[in-house]
Order: sequence, then structure tokens, then C-alpha cells
Amino acid sequence: MNNTYLILGIAVMAIVTYLIRVTPMVLIRKKIKNKWIKSFLYYVPYTVLSAMTFPAVLYSTSSFVSAAAGSLVAIVLAYTKRSLLTVAVCAAFTAFIMQIIM
Repeated sequence: MNNTYLILGIAVMAIVTYLIRVTPMVLIRKKIKNKWIKSFLYYVPYTVLSAMTFPAVLYSTSSFVSAAAGSLVAIVLAYTKRSLLTVAVCAAFTAFIMQIIM
């Protein structure tokens, strides 16, 4: 992966996240009182970032199995509320070990 692709990807994710958060403020002038709409607007940036990032994670190694194993470890550790550093290190280590085994 070259640096241009990486920088472009980060820029696109930042712009999309920013636009999704700013658009409701620009279009809707009064305060939003509906809890469902507030909750929806809160989680949209996370959903968009996940949808843009997850496919790249699955194809980041030469083996789909090792990437899936690392992702699974990351999901389980994140669900059990481990720290970000722990999740990242364990997921990378799992993918690395799976690459060696396969």
C-alpha cells in the first residue's frame, strides 16, 4: 500500500464523518428532541467508518483467514472492554501467527 492511498483513505473518512455530523446542523435549525433521531445521528459516523474500514482489514494480509482471525480477536476483546492498545496488539499478533501457520 502506498502513502497516497493511505492519505486519501484517511481524508475521505474524515470528510464523510464531518459531513454526516454537520449536515443535520445545517439543515435543521431547531433543537432535535426525538431520542431515536438523536441516537441515529450519534451512531452514523461510527457505522460509516466501519463500513469503509472493515473491507480493507479483511484484505490487508495475504491470507483472508489470518485477517478474519485477527478481526475476530479484535471484536471479542473490544466487546469485553479491553483497552485499545490491547485489542490492536492482540489482533495484529493473531494475524501474524496465522500468517506463519498458513
